[in-house]
Amino acid sequence: MSDANNLLDAAKTEISGMAKEGMAHPSTKPVLIGMGVGAVAGALLPVVSLPLGLIAGGAFALYGRIKR
Repeated sequence: MSDANNLLDAAKTEISGMAKEGMAHPSTKPVLIGMGVGAVAGALLPVVSLPLGLIAGGAFALYGRIKR
């Protein structure tokens, strides 16, 4: 359970840093690129919608940045 709490705390810290620093934050660009890739995948795949792909792509990129 503490691993889940650590992951949530790290995500909260990263997201608030991205919100405060904008494009100057090192995670902003990779997360935006992940969101774009997810949105394209959502548009191309019949099972996944565009908003779901956008969210999933951003979450995947954010998770990759946190776990480093």
